[in-house]
Amino acid sequence: MPEIIPLQTELRPVLPTVRGNVDYLRFETELKRIDELLRLSGIEALFVRLSLDGWVGRSGGRQPTATEQVRIQRESSCALRTTVLKRILGASHRQMSRRLAECALFQWFCGLRVLEEVRVPSKSQVQRYEAWLPADQMDAVVSRLLVAATESDPVTGGNRLRLLNDLELDTVWLDSTCVKANIHFPVDWVLLRDATRTLMKAITLIRRHGLKGRMQSPGVFLRQMNRLCMAMSQSGKRADSAKARKQVLRAMKRLLKTVKGHAQRHRDLLDQHWEETDWTRPQTEQVLGRIDAVLEQLPAAVKQAHERIIGERKVANEDKILSLYEPEVRVIVRGKAGAGVEFGNTLLIAEQAQGVVVDWRLYEESAPADSKQLPASLERLEQRVGEGVIEAMVGDRGFDSQANRELLKGKGIFNGLCPRGVAELKRRRHGARFGELQRRRAQTEARIAILKNDFLGRPMRQKGYGNRRQGVVWSVLAHNLWVLARLQQADEAKVPLPVAA
Repeated sequence: MPEIIPLQTELRPVLPTVRGNVDYLRFETELKRIDELLRLSGIEALFVRLSLDGWVGRSGGRQPTATEQVRIQRESSCALRTTVLKRILGASHRQMSRRLAECALFQWFCGLRVLEEVRVPSKSQVQRYEAWLPADQMDAVVSRLLVAATESDPVTGGNRLRLLNDLELDTVWLDSTCVKANIHFPVDWVLLRDATRTLMKAITLIRRHGLKGRMQSPGVFLRQMNRLCMAMSQSGKRADSAKARKQVLRAMKRLLKTVKGHAQRHRDLLDQHWEETDWTRPQTEQVLGRIDAVLEQLPAAVKQAHERIIGERKVANEDKILSLYEPEVRVIVRGKAGAGVEFGNTLLIAEQAQGVVVDWRLYEESAPADSKQLPASLERLEQRVGEGVIEAMVGDRGFDSQANRELLKGKGIFNGLCPRGVAELKRRRHGARFGELQRRRAQTEARIAILKNDFLGRPMRQKGYGNRRQGVVWSVLAHNLWVLARLQQADEAKVPLPVAA
């Protein structure tokens, strides 16, 4: 594999001096510290190395020229820094591209300012940056940051990241949550409305590019479906609501049968005569895939609505279609006030005492019980930080089980799991260490809220499990850099920031 070419850093222009805004100065200090962490931890070098290896693999083993390698290294570094900054800011792709063009600090951090030229990535390129490396390799990047935070610098003998104290990895707190998908509440008959809208919009797009089949205007079918949706909503207020809902659903099914026929004919027309449009074949495949995805699920969606409304029979959670566009979404029973049931994917989080996330997993299928997740989490932790480092594990009563108690005891790990039994909880709460660890567990709830609301997004906008998993890893990396940047450093000779009046 090619060796990494050292790049000139002296060409990065000096940031302008800004006075009068304490919040900006604090944020500037944080970004400078994150810039330092990226270099000192070696994760930027690792990210670039993995990007080079991926380029060589995609090129059939061909080694890049010096010019190509410099370009790959610069682009990879920009991808890492831009995505980390985007997660910290909570910006969309379009907003991130615009803010990079506006702010000299962001341009400096992402390495975009070279002398007088500023060339920022487009919104589409910002989106591609998030898929620069696969999730498995991104896991290795985050793990490298955790290891570097506990290593000693071979020159100075102090912490590699210049932390005043090494990360405390001996105790971890576990909790699970739901990463909600960006979908509306999955009402059965609303899925039929979604299918009509998607198919009619696709037909409109095809007709706009010159291919037309014989049919009424697509807007007519949209209006008819909207009227039926309003009738369905109002039917619940009638005395004979069950009968009225069945009548409306039968009308929806008749309308949807016509819509399906028109969509299939336009789909075949586009597939056979796409050369008569101004589209390329890949662009054509995008439209065909959009139609096919809905047509394939339409019979199941109609059957589901029929079973629940006309047949008045329940549908098992594993057989439900919750969204026509998010097939990996699961029903997660939370049993909490205001959130008895949530729709998304289960996310397991483990943090250490200073708030750094040390383990994470987003489940594609319905997640097992919390007690079943603990052994796998412990195994991943030992792979990241080494065996014998973990001395205590803490979690709520969902993680407690006889098997877990025996597992922790066998490894010599203190059992800080909240017992399920009331009598056992009363006995253990008087223990000083157990009580202290359980009181600290409340902070893990806040950590999950910070990670979900400030880094994952409200809601998380990535579609598909693969993209959501990628988003989780990037969020964990950005969150950990943000936390480490706020920890006390060994070098206390820095000039303190001004205090707001």
